[in-house]
Amino acid sequence: MKESLVVENLKSYYFTSVGAVKAVDNVTFALGEEESVGIAGESACGKSTLGLSMMRMLQPPGKIVGGKIALHGTDTLTMSDSEFNKKVRWKRIAMVFQGAMNALDPVYSIKDQLKEVLKYHGFPEVEMNERIIESVRQVGLDPSVIERHPHELSGGMKQRIVIAMALILKPEFVIADEPTTALDVIVQAQIINLLKKLKKEGMTIMLITHDLAIISEIAEKIGIMYAGEIVEFGSAEQIYDDPKHPYTQALIGAIPRLKGDKKFSHVKGSPPNLAKPPKGCRFYDRCPHAMDVCKQDPQMIRMKEGFVRCWLYDEKSQQ
Repeated sequence: MKESLVVENLKSYYFTSVGAVKAVDNVTFALGEEESVGIAGESACGKSTLGLSMMRMLQPPGKIVGGKIALHGTDTLTMSDSEFNKKVRWKRIAMVFQGAMNALDPVYSIKDQLKEVLKYHGFPEVEMNERIIESVRQVGLDPSVIERHPHELSGGMKQRIVIAMALILKPEFVIADEPTTALDVIVQAQIINLLKKLKKEGMTIMLITHDLAIISEIAEKIGIMYAGEIVEFGSAEQIYDDPKHPYTQALIGAIPRLKGDKKFSHVKGSPPNLAKPPKGCRFYDRCPHAMDVCKQDPQMIRMKEGFVRCWLYDEKSQQ
């Protein structure tokens, strides 16, 4: 299958007074044509930093220090800032930011905020209005909302506006960072149905979330992120039915079930300090299967549809 997106050995660090916080450390994965991906893991494991890195929007003291992000074979990290802004950001890759209230400026109307993207990319005034109305209707809102300010909209409406802003230049790839956070279950379902609709229309989505239960609604592939690393990557079917990494197993075990055994587990302990990550497997201190060899960096063990980083496996066992 032809690959549409390749992330290879990506490193994004925050340089602080206590040292470099390795929020994204040697992250690697690839997506084929018409494949979407879900990135799951605990808070502070690097998910949002991964999304911001792909948009080249890390703010100081954050910095991309190495790796590759190739979109249809073009490494976007080698582009100049002006070239990336004009040719890639929002045109080919857009982002739905976490927390719609914080992503919208309370001083400006929705129309003015949507116009800002179009102005930067040189759209004429007449075409701006048409594009704004089209994008708002695409997310299921009446065009009249564009005359309002963010405080006049409900949480679900604000989230749809943020999605409309991401869609306004019709990008091929959208990063959705916790798009259902702080929304009630009814509105969450509406947002997930909207993302499913967009995906059906041909858009590739990277869904960043804590909720493994909703990823299968959107994604063919799932990446499990822990302490700045992707510890397991594979098809949604494989991750749900036969998780390999102990951390993935613990996350799957923590999903409540309505039928059968209703008991669920939890992951004991806390993630490590990414300013001083432990040597070897970063899950070592919390892993029920920890061995002495785990104090060494685990290799990437290839599976049929992905990989796992764990000393419990070898290449032969996954063939």
